[in-house]
Order: sequence, then structure tokens, then C-alpha cells
Amino acid sequence: MGQTWIVDNRAGAAGNVGVEIVARSNPDGYTLLAATSTVLTVNPSLYKMPVSIEKDLQPITTLAAAEQAVIVHPSVPAKNLNELIALAKQKPGALNYASAGTGTALHLGAELLKLRTGISMTHVPYKGGGPAAAATLNGETQVIVGTVASTIAFIQAGRLRAIASTSAQRSKLLPDVPTVAESGYPGFEAGVWFGLLGPSGLGKSVVDRLHAETLGALRQPEVSTAMSRQGLEARPNAPAEFAARIRSETLTWATVIKKAGIRPD
Repeated sequence: MGQTWIVDNRAGAAGNVGVEIVARSNPDGYTLLAATSTVLTVNPSLYKMPVSIEKDLQPITTLAAAEQAVIVHPSVPAKNLNELIALAKQKPGALNYASAGTGTALHLGAELLKLRTGISMTHVPYKGGGPAAAATLNGETQVIVGTVASTIAFIQAGRLRAIASTSAQRSKLLPDVPTVAESGYPGFEAGVWFGLLGPSGLGKSVVDRLHAETLGALRQPEVSTAMSRQGLEARPNAPAEFAARIRSETLTWATVIKKAGIRPD
């Protein structure tokens, strides 16, 4: 765009600090928010947010998605999702699943799986996705709803087993692994995605320009290659479609959080 972009990482309050800064900024298109799906769709149900995601932000486009899968330790005698469900129902609560912490995508993906399949597993939270994956790798926990990119090497080596993709489509890295939906639970989708937003009040011409420029950037081969190395796939959509996705997933996670009795740490 002929402009210098400054990345301002604002940690704190599970991402809510960055959200507030953008929501309260001048709606001129020069201050934008790059946020994960959990910040936009989970935080409203877990925290008392200083601003409203729906009212104070203008969605521009989804940027990319990271594929996730239901992954088990090889000691678990389940070769597919239905076998895991049967095992969990035989021994309620006996299987432990790892997460990157309360309210994270790994946690909520597993809780959604529990609600949709009617199984009981015990949540073991860790301080980050790396330690959670390591716990499943060494057998401390038996199950994880983890990102494919961070576990693919262990899956290929036989040290972990992927039994179902939690995305709407099969993973390109694991084309032979069916989705949860294909395994008998239609409509199931849980994963991590990233989106671009601005403050509410952005003019249509500004939104259209930012949308077009972003799509152009995502089509550049070097951008696509860099994203693939991180296990990301471009998933651009129209602003209205992005807004609808945020609303829909916010309702989904609100239901999961309420039924599972999840509270922030």
C-alpha cells in the first residue's frame, strides 16, 4: 500500500487490551486489529470486556485458519473417533485431555467435542500449547485437540495418532483423517483462525480498500509459502460474512462455556 506498517503487540487481559485500543481509535483506517478467534468469540463470555466486539469493531476479513485435530497417545486403543467415544463412555472421566489453559482454543475444542458426543474426559490445563502437546506425547495425558502444524512430525513418526480433524474440511497435511463431522457429528467445527478488523465507523470506501489490499497480499506466493510453513491456510471472506461468523461462533462458545461451567483462571 506504500505505507509503513507498525506491529504493536499489546499483551494483557487475554487480548482485550489490544481490542480496546483499536475500538477506541480514530476510525480512519490507520489503526487495525489482528486478532485470534478466541479473542473475538470466546472472551465476551469469559471476561467483562471494556468494549463490545460487535458494536465497537468493524470486521474486514478473516485472514487465515490453523487446522486442528483430535489426537491421541499411541497407548490409547482407538483408531478413529467413534472408537475413542466408545472407550470414553466405557470409562467416564478416565481419559485425560491436555489444553493450553482454561478458555483456550484447545480447551474449548475438547469441551465442544464432549458436549456433542456425550463423553466425559478430565481436563488438564498447561501453560501453553507446547507443554500441552508434550504432555500427550509422553503419555501424561491421553488426548489433545491440538494444532496439526505443531504435531504433524510426531504423527508421521507414529508417536501420536490423529483420529479426526476438527475443521470443516480435512487437513491438507492429513488427507486420510476424516473430520469430526464426517465421523457422525454434522456441523461440528472447532479451530483457530485469525482476522483483521478496524474500529466501528470506518467508511465503506476504507473498508473496501483494506479488504481488497488484504486479499491481494494473501495471494502473493511468498505470503502463501510463509503461512504454509506455520500450518496456516488463507481463508479470506467478505466483511459481512466475517461479521456473521463472529456472531455465530460467539453463540456457540457461549453455550459451551455455560454448559461446561468454565471460568477464567
